[in-house]
Amino acid sequence: MSAPATPTILDRILADVQEEVMEAKRLRSEADLRGMIADAPPVRPLPEALEKSFGLIAEIKGCSPSVGPMRAENVAEAAEAYEESSSVRALSVLTNSRHFGGSMERLREIRGTLTKPVLRKDFITGEYQIREARAFGADAILLMASVLDAARLKGFHELALELGMEALFEVHDEAEVAALPKSARLVGINSRRFKAPVESSGFVGATGSSEKDFSIRLDTFELVDRLPEGTIRVAESGLDAGNIASVADRFHAALVGTSLLRDPAGIRAGLSAFEEALASA
Repeated sequence: MSAPATPTILDRILADVQEEVMEAKRLRSEADLRGMIADAPPVRPLPEALEKSFGLIAEIKGCSPSVGPMRAENVAEAAEAYEESSSVRALSVLTNSRHFGGSMERLREIRGTLTKPVLRKDFITGEYQIREARAFGADAILLMASVLDAARLKGFHELALELGMEALFEVHDEAEVAALPKSARLVGINSRRFKAPVESSGFVGATGSSEKDFSIRLDTFELVDRLPEGTIRVAESGLDAGNIASVADRFHAALVGTSLLRDPAGIRAGLSAFEEALASA
């Protein structure tokens, strides 16, 4: 008999996600969501926001299992700072509570005060979460090829499109690229290793803290040449003002969060550093 597979940080997060989904379903039925969708604000198209020139998808989260808490003052100022920034094209809002300190209510609040598209970033495993995203005002959702098989990637994208949203597909390797549906328009390469075993992943959990993110493999971005032709390409994770220029000529956008939300000089200073780096690239 073979030994049981070593649990990964992804396994742990997905188990907790299922608990959060079950709780959400206890609070709101599918019928409730459909009623909310009818009253949701019109979708702001994410692809159009990203395809004109290189820019940022700036993230809002309270913590990260790879480094721990963000700076509270930066998180509090993030939405307003992102709205003001000319380099920020859209926002990514974490809605997972246990590992990232987010919520659907926070997404709805942010979406209601800004003019830029908002991506619901979460570990989506079922149709309920997709309808929930639109019901709370999201303009797009994240679909992870490390979590979903090819059939669900395709089916979930079709549902998102039916609801007026787009999907940012996330990949980590060539096998995941091969699983993308032909309809994929937005594809992100994530340099973070979610499938590493828990004990060797470098993840500290929501209550731990680390100055360095040991889960990052920046060479993952070399996968960009394998992405389907014509897709809008997004570099995700591990990017800061010091290395953003390295992806600006190969990608349409970069999804950044931790480097801004943990910047000791403040989030506006962090954004200014990004803008200066991009201007000189």
